[in-house]
Amino acid sequence: MYTMNPHFYVRNIPICGDVILSPMAGFSDIPFRLICREFGMAMSYTEVISMDGVLWNNRKTLKLLEFSPKERPVVFQILGNDEDKIVEACRVIEQLGPDIIDVNMGCSVSDIAGKGAGAGLLKDPAKIGRIFHKLTTTLRVPVTGKIRLGWDDKSRNYLEVAKILEDNGASLIAVHGRTRSQFFYGKADWNAIAEVKQSVNIPVIGNGDVRCVADIDRIRKTTGCDGVMIGRAAIGHPWIFQHKDRDQVAVADKIELIRRHLSLMLEHYGYDIGVILFRKHATKYIMGLPNASELRPRLVTCNSHEEIIDLIASHYGHIREQAAA
Repeated sequence: MYTMNPHFYVRNIPICGDVILSPMAGFSDIPFRLICREFGMAMSYTEVISMDGVLWNNRKTLKLLEFSPKERPVVFQILGNDEDKIVEACRVIEQLGPDIIDVNMGCSVSDIAGKGAGAGLLKDPAKIGRIFHKLTTTLRVPVTGKIRLGWDDKSRNYLEVAKILEDNGASLIAVHGRTRSQFFYGKADWNAIAEVKQSVNIPVIGNGDVRCVADIDRIRKTTGCDGVMIGRAAIGHPWIFQHKDRDQVAVADKIELIRRHLSLMLEHYGYDIGVILFRKHATKYIMGLPNASELRPRLVTCNSHEEIIDLIASHYGHIREQAAA
């Protein structure tokens, strides 16, 4: 896994690549992460888990932490607002073998941020410092953090938070270039990410508004960041980790990957759940193709593997045949 020259290190862990899949609930599971790794993704972030789910030994929570050895380096991302509980939970999940543990300070969901977890932690930088001091002096693995620019435009405290993270042992900071109040609206502030990069001596990952290959180059040039994190733009398009845009991928290659991704979902989740969970991926794979808007509502009601494949093949098989002629 570490045969390439590293782009940067997370403490002593080499990261061989500069583009990373964002941890996204409902999408960043083992099947999709494995595909993205094959296409060049540099490291795997699990879906975010709650400290309470870990401490309650919740089966669904712990299942989200399953990973393949092929994914290393693997990052477990955790969410919480209690200083002692989050440390206790991280001690538990460290035993499951992650390379890195990341604290989510960017989740903007009201039920989470409003209770002081996720982006809610940005309201209390001193608490962030205490959490990271406890984590980095307790855990053996590197500890990192993912942040936003602040709670709102009146409290853009990203530089203060970044410095506190570094001073308390954080090994990397990922920065989403929006405040919590922006959610995913408005324009991501890449200049603010550049300020973070210039203010700390640990690696910085830039995140926000990376929608195409040109954006990868632009955000790196603008921010000087060590790596680029991509979320929604990678769903249905893992080729972006090969620095390919959607229109550069042949229809035949999309159909083949749809088949393989669906098979991985069935293997991981079982037949019925695998089919249901794959439907949201299928609608993303066909983005930009002819008649996608017509096909999308039919895909989300498919109840079998064969139905999904036959529906897509019937719509796009002729395009594949024309390309091969």
